[in-house]
Amino acid sequence: MKSIPKAPLILGLAGLIPFVWGALTYLYDPLAVWGAGALGSRFLGPYVQLFYGSVILSFMSGVLWGFATKASGTQAGLCYTLSVIPALWAFFMTGGGPVTAGMNLIFGFAGLLILDLAFSRWGLTPPWWMALRTLLTVVVVACLSVGVFL
Repeated sequence: MKSIPKAPLILGLAGLIPFVWGALTYLYDPLAVWGAGALGSRFLGPYVQLFYGSVILSFMSGVLWGFATKASGTQAGLCYTLSVIPALWAFFMTGGGPVTAGMNLIFGFAGLLILDLAFSRWGLTPPWWMALRTLLTVVVVACLSVGVFL
């Protein structure tokens, strides 16, 4: 954790807020009631997690695309192709109700971590990338699991 630069770490942790908030409002009814009144039902439980999760998977496609610019030749073509998978996954796999969509997002974030590892092993990411991505993915999957498994 100490090797992760402060700005990416803080922004990455801040990006977890909708996932954590969704899990908390799913688990604690008084918080959900307050949130519904203050923010609206769209910003509660699985609704906020599913919408935001699909946004983040799409965002991460763009991040991987940026890493692909460091590759060359056939590896570049492979990296560009792989970089669009998280966005396409989010687009095609987040329908079918909150449990199915949540499970598919869990698979999407797990798959994204595998792509992160590949890009890291190919030397296309900063050296601290996997430490940050692993931390964030564990929290995201845990939060999504609340809506899927409880």
